[in-house]
Amino acid sequence: MAAKEITVDAALEKGEELTAFVESMLEPYDPSPKATVQVDVAIDEVFSNIVMYSGAKTVTVVANLDEPTSVFSLTFIDKGNPYNPLEKEDPDVSLPVEEREIGGLGIFLVKKTMDDVHYERKADQNYFTIYKKIK
Repeated sequence: MAAKEITVDAALEKGEELTAFVESMLEPYDPSPKATVQVDVAIDEVFSNIVMYSGAKTVTVVANLDEPTSVFSLTFIDKGNPYNPLEKEDPDVSLPVEEREIGGLGIFLVKKTMDDVHYERKADQNYFTIYKKIK
């Protein structure tokens, strides 16, 4: 599959549009239901973090599937404030909910459910990529 991209306004209501875009790309490859749900959750978590914290006006998502390995990648690109969510310490999920610090659980979930995640800052843009084997 050739890489495809979509650019949307950095607004929470655009999350559904991103999810529909990605699911329409994956559908012909018959991904496992579990992988589909995990990718959908990752889209929601990563996109909502960009919208709420980056200050970006738009977000571009580049989707690609390496067919021989069935590894699907999504790269979220924004011109917001530099921020590498992978540098944040994972939350202590062994603590009771009321004792945990607020924040960080979404990215923790993404890191645990995706096969790999990667962040880099280049040309004044954030690039956050998630990788998931879909079969």
